Amino acid sequence: MKPTAITKTCKLPDGREITIETGKLARQADGSVVLKMENTMILATVVSSPEAKEGTDFLPLSVDYQEKFASTGKVPGGFLKRESKLSDYEVLISRLVDRAIRPLFPDDYHADTQIMLYLISGDENALPDALAAFAASAALSVSDIPFQGPISEVRVARVDGKLIVNPTMEQKKRADIDLMVGASIENILMVEGEMKEVSEAEMLEALKVAHEAIKEQCKLQIELTQAVGKTEKRVYNHEEKDEALQQEIHAKYYDTLYATARQLITNKKERSTALDKPLKDYLEALPEDSTVNKALVKRYYKQVLKKAARDLSLKESLRLDGRKTKEVRSIWSEVDYLPRTHGSAIFTRGETQSLTTVTLGTKLDEQMIDGAMIEGSSKFILHYNFPGFSTGEVKPNRGPGRREVGHGNLAFRALKQVLPPDEKNPYTIRIVSDILESNGSSSMATVCAGSLALMDAGVPVKGPVSGIAMGMISDSTTGKYAILSDILGDEDHLGDMDFKVTGTEQGITACQMDLKVDGLTYDVLSEALLQAREGRLHILNEMKKTLAEPRPDLKPHTPRAETVIIEKEMIGAIIGPGGKVVQDIQNTTGATVVIEEVNNKGIVNVFATNKDVMDAALRRIKAIVAVPEVGEVYTGKVKSIMPFGAFVEFMPGKDGLLHISEIKWDRLETMEGVLEVGEEIQVKLIEVDKKTGKFRLSRKVLIPRPPKKETTAAE
Repeated sequence: MKPTAITKTCKLPDGREITIETGKLARQADGSVVLKMENTMILATVVSSPEAKEGTDFLPLSVDYQEKFASTGKVPGGFLKRESKLSDYEVLISRLVDRAIRPLFPDDYHADTQIMLYLISGDENALPDALAAFAASAALSVSDIPFQGPISEVRVARVDGKLIVNPTMEQKKRADIDLMVGASIENILMVEGEMKEVSEAEMLEALKVAHEAIKEQCKLQIELTQAVGKTEKRVYNHEEKDEALQQEIHAKYYDTLYATARQLITNKKERSTALDKPLKDYLEALPEDSTVNKALVKRYYKQVLKKAARDLSLKESLRLDGRKTKEVRSIWSEVDYLPRTHGSAIFTRGETQSLTTVTLGTKLDEQMIDGAMIEGSSKFILHYNFPGFSTGEVKPNRGPGRREVGHGNLAFRALKQVLPPDEKNPYTIRIVSDILESNGSSSMATVCAGSLALMDAGVPVKGPVSGIAMGMISDSTTGKYAILSDILGDEDHLGDMDFKVTGTEQGITACQMDLKVDGLTYDVLSEALLQAREGRLHILNEMKKTLAEPRPDLKPHTPRAETVIIEKEMIGAIIGPGGKVVQDIQNTTGATVVIEEVNNKGIVNVFATNKDVMDAALRRIKAIVAVPEVGEVYTGKVKSIMPFGAFVEFMPGKDGLLHISEIKWDRLETMEGVLEVGEEIQVKLIEVDKKTGKFRLSRKVLIPRPPKKETTAAE
């Protein structure tokens, strides 16, 4: 018997509809829905264990978004031909959902929880990344899992000056603002996106448009919850509590920790040791037969430490390392540190350091993209690495995790906006940021170091880019708040906001924001954005002291690139049968030659390590595509000899007839002994037959004509 599904529908500002259906698919999950917009469909499921595992004091939440290749009628690439490990693109969408969803679970809920999102039908007119969080929240809304939502997420893009919610793929490509915004009915929770150097006011306007659309989607979920009868959520008890112990720890250590925090110790390890010492002393002083719950002591101690550190900022505008709220840590940077890279830079801010390299490759180095919704190639690549030693820890050296992928993507978005357009850039650009020290905002260090390394490599960027991480500490009871510039790692954990902004002197290029507190007004958000602008311009000025603009030339060991534009019909002549001609050019000259058709023209990119190699390759290519001109003199090679003359290759792939009468001024009776096959001779093109296109050559016109013999009377 076919199940009866419950369906709810809402509209976007332009009238397009989004439908949520539940009760038909995946009914054994705690909650499941199918979201549909146009021909895009996402199946969202959520399952949460009945009880928390013993000793767990956090929320073990996993979010996995996966695109089924069948959703767009494709077969996966690779040897296995099946969906397997999530791609970076899928990881980034999973992170977007996680960051919007996670803050709205109760602090004391610790059951294993898994949200799975499958793209089961894909349509470029309804991009799924802007719908995934909506589907995830709807699945939670039809379950009995305690969740303080609903939330939703939309993309807002500005196209031709107009803000559009959930644009099509084609509209997205033309946008100068591209933001993903996650929010509840009351508050914005998450922002991530890229912009083409826009102002803070323009960004805020986009956030407001996005939030209005999200409110309607949240209302739909409330109606859906009521329709399925899931207004009552499950009862749970995942945390042991001891109010007396909590009060004892607070009374015993608040003043001590406030005073220790006020010592304003700048060194991360020394500060951590000083703040942990009272807890260590307390635990060591406990008798062996003590019944005190040590796990609770540690939890309550962390709460007191957090309270003390936050109060220090709210009451005295002081921070753990002694800085004022707007103060940025000391900065030093250096370029050209690595002699054999194409570009390199060190950027150090406080106890955070990035060593970044730039490599300029050919089109053959482009990254291939094979996804259900997106395919093609990318000639800009950025990789971010975060080894354990950067924080003084031992950590297995595995592949990049979701954090590394997310941080690298933020830096990628920030720097992408200032790169030269593809048609003016023949290179594939790869940036690698290795974080060597970390105490807050290593992604922003990557942006700064990446910008310096690009300029050191001689890449003609529009301008240098800097980035800053902002934080906020607020007290809802008093209304007090403090916005912090250039936050420490400790302040990230202690604060209510993590807000990263990158940009040039002209405007913002990328941003990422996560909120952990309700009630952030647009006025406070505007204040944070303006304070961030002040901070990143300060950082930009420090960077300019090291290198203010791109170097005028590439490094001597960087491959040079030249582009030759040819007629489309000549592409085959350069490639040759089976690639024979282009392979011969590369083998004999040492250059790399890449040919492609763009806008009905042939684009030939030549890469070489020195001028001689480049000139040799260009000569070969230009000779192939050159148009023979009547009256021009050429050095040709005799290809074959016939009784009536010789055929001479005077240009690559172009043969002409050198008739027996055009070899010498003297009359020749036979070709025997006159020329040899393979002999090089000078010839002049004297005619191109208009009907057949055949070429007539002459050698004798290049030889002085002998004087005429004078005849005597007797003769």
